[in-house]
Amino acid sequence: MGRGRKIAKRFRDIRGPQPEGKRRFSQILDAIGADERRERVSVSDLMRAMDARAVAALILLFALPNVVPTPPGTSSILGLPLLYLTAQMMLGKLPWLPAIIADRSMTRGDFNAFVGRVTPLLARAERLLQPRFLFITSARGEQVIGGLCLVLAIVLAMPIPLGNMLPALGISLMALGVLERDGLWVVIGAVVGALSMVIVSGVVWALAKATIFLIVNAF
Repeated sequence: MGRGRKIAKRFRDIRGPQPEGKRRFSQILDAIGADERRERVSVSDLMRAMDARAVAALILLFALPNVVPTPPGTSSILGLPLLYLTAQMMLGKLPWLPAIIADRSMTRGDFNAFVGRVTPLLARAERLLQPRFLFITSARGEQVIGGLCLVLAIVLAMPIPLGNMLPALGISLMALGVLERDGLWVVIGAVVGALSMVIVSGVVWALAKATIFLIVNAF
């Protein structure tokens, strides 16, 4: 064995066995839920598990529940972490959340119930995702995506009737695109986000006109 091969072998031995490819987000969620050593699962646990992909993964986790109808006020609660995370993606910063958010946790049973509803949908979506248009998900591209998601997160956090579903869907699609380096999904998410802005603007304008009409006629 040559000197170069010996050095390479020693380096591999030091590093230990390497993972067989990058795990999908749905697989990571399943693995966390299956870990019987955990009694509770916190937001910081998810950040550590996702490592370099933590920002996009957490953006997806906080945006996804808003895609379906939720109780009033839910979007405002989930919108605050989204504001932090999307701003950090826009600035190219490592993921960070205040302790009051990062330390929030749920029992492993509740986490598994949530994962059981989410991962089948994620797994189906992930089968459609593939690396393409990589310039869109480059480091600079991610900052632009973060800016778009920040604007949508601001809209999502506002108490607008039915104004959270389409922005949340746009954010979720873009976050999935970043996670799997699929620029096509990022573009689709941006289009959905732009459409949501038009619709939300129309709703706000209609509410403003209705409010003015009521005030004028009341006096």
